[in-house]
Amino acid sequence: MKLSLIWIDKTKEQHLIELIDKYLHRLAKYAKYNILELTPARNQTERTAVLETEAKAILNVLTPESYKIVLDETGRQFSSTAFARFLEKHQIASTKELVFIIGGHFGLSEGIKRQADLMLSLSSLTFTHDMARLILSEQLYRAYTIINNHPYQK
Repeated sequence: MKLSLIWIDKTKEQHLIELIDKYLHRLAKYAKYNILELTPARNQTERTAVLETEAKAILNVLTPESYKIVLDETGRQFSSTAFARFLEKHQIASTKELVFIIGGHFGLSEGIKRQADLMLSLSSLTFTHDMARLILSEQLYRAYTIINNHPYQK
């Protein structure tokens, strides 16, 4: 099973880039993944126009067999162990690809949210998009250490 991480724009803070890279490097021991950093809508300021432009970019990279997981504050929350079991269930079911989608400055369009197979919330707290990328990367790594009964390396 492949993991795809789709987000709008590049991570800006160098220290967060380094931490994301660290967890993804560790994740590579357990799972195949790829990151798609999509270009944010430029020269547009109106929220609806930005969301629609970014939604088109996201839809262009999805495949029919993608299991789409949209990160949204209203989504389902998991414990780390339950998240690991969720991933393991998809591995056993031979899901080809889990796609995690993090929106841009304005979030994600309702159209993208409606197409989600799962709405996932990392916390009831609000995080910056860059922090959400870091937390997702760390939790994916943590989940795979749980699945493989390996001690978590800090």
